[in-house]
Amino acid sequence: MNELTRRGFLGSAAAVGGATVVTSAVTGAPAAQAAVPEAAEGGACGAPTALVQVDRADRRYQDLVSRGFNGRFRGKPDVVYVVHTADQVVDAVNRALEAGRRIAVRSGGHCFEGFVDDPAVRAVIDMSEMRQVSFDTARQAFAVEPGATLGETYRSLYLNWGVTIPAGVCPQVGVGGHVLGGGYGPLSRRDGVVADHLYAVEVVVVDASGRARKVVATSAANDPNRELWWAHTGGGGGNFGIVTRYWFRTPGATGSDPSALLPKAPESTLRHIVTWDWSALTEKAFTRIIDNHGAWHQRNSAAGTPYASLHSVFYLNSRAAGQIVLDVQIDGGLNGAEGLLNDFVAAINEGTGVEPAVQRSTEPWLRATLANKFDTGGFDRTKSKGAYLRKPWTADQCATLYRYLSADSQVWGEVSLYSYGAKVNSVPETATATAQRDSIIKVWMSATWMDPAQDDANVAWIRNIYRDVFAATGGVPVPNDRTEGTFINYPDIDLTDPEWNTSGVPWYVLYYKGNYPRLQKVKARWDPKNVFRHALSVRLPD
Repeated sequence: MNELTRRGFLGSAAAVGGATVVTSAVTGAPAAQAAVPEAAEGGACGAPTALVQVDRADRRYQDLVSRGFNGRFRGKPDVVYVVHTADQVVDAVNRALEAGRRIAVRSGGHCFEGFVDDPAVRAVIDMSEMRQVSFDTARQAFAVEPGATLGETYRSLYLNWGVTIPAGVCPQVGVGGHVLGGGYGPLSRRDGVVADHLYAVEVVVVDASGRARKVVATSAANDPNRELWWAHTGGGGGNFGIVTRYWFRTPGATGSDPSALLPKAPESTLRHIVTWDWSALTEKAFTRIIDNHGAWHQRNSAAGTPYASLHSVFYLNSRAAGQIVLDVQIDGGLNGAEGLLNDFVAAINEGTGVEPAVQRSTEPWLRATLANKFDTGGFDRTKSKGAYLRKPWTADQCATLYRYLSADSQVWGEVSLYSYGAKVNSVPETATATAQRDSIIKVWMSATWMDPAQDDANVAWIRNIYRDVFAATGGVPVPNDRTEGTFINYPDIDLTDPEWNTSGVPWYVLYYKGNYPRLQKVKARWDPKNVFRHALSVRLPD
């Protein structure tokens, strides 16, 4: 997916012809004053911009409705609202409700399922112009608007204050939905998930009267809205309202020095990219690599491990890709960093009898982080599934992985294994809505393709490998002593389908474990009319 699609394309949207520019009248204000556009708090250039309403006849419509990550889904809403302030979000929500239009929200546009592009959605609220990153002296926290990309956020936090948040690896992803699902990335073993540093949220909610309003909820113990904050620390997007601002501050951080209120960014990134050619991999060698990988994480995923800043992604690509790839990085400023990285790679390859290729590099942290841009190259049709592992793969699971990945197939499938645990697991599972706090590896399975004619074959491949890998627990990673459910930011509607989830365990337990009833109570209070909903949204209690 190209840069234009990912980062948004609207500069000063009101300057482009063909759209409706909506202004909100202020009670008691003269008509001339009411017509003056409200100044944008975010925006690419910070220019005064009013609420922008784009319908199907507008030349910008196709760009706005095709911003989604997954090319399998293309919505056709009646209207897209491009918003610049929280008040404009309130206005847009009220206008959509008055017109009887179902609402969906898009910030970065990276949802794997078609929640925003659902045919039932008639109004999309596009947050991509709300991109401001600043320090709020009143709250002593960093304020980030939901349309900011992770790359924009990393750059601003680092260059202005030398700090960062432990969020995702892809700089084009929007902050909006990423944070709501809990959010993790290369620094999570050292600093926890990004939601662990969420201090407050500003949310546009719809009350029982059917009208929208703004609410601020913080982590403060005496905040009457605290449960709304809690629900946004891993409860997922599209559930309770529309977040218009996040505030970040590490729990326990005090003082007025901004550089002491979030984690320091690493000095540099030391990276090894290790590749094994499929042509050299027997089942025995493949299994040994996977066993070594799991055993290493079981030994080195406690909080305080010397490997806390180590992050790896093991791309177990299907044979059609030619190689499997281990991408591992560590804080280059850590004493003995090179030795730790070498020991890790040696431990993964021990006893395999196969010599991998190793590419080494060292770069300044920000440069390395912003270079991780993802481009599908046109292969934008995809299906994804996820899991958390509390223990390494079993022998049967390794055999299943090998059988699918080594097969002579044209499917470009992938099973990615992400290093996890350490600091993440030091937080109680009820402290935030992110319930998975006892895992050592996070799994993302995917199939990616270009031609719509290949939809059935690719979807069948990913469904079948997932079902067979977790065959012992009904085709899904049921929370037990070996697995811990899955990640709401890897949404998978198959989990609601008894054909693919035969475990008897509901989808919401796989995502939220025991936190789901509490999320339902938040839903009942803050979205009693179920305005914000999708195929995997939190349901109102019975």
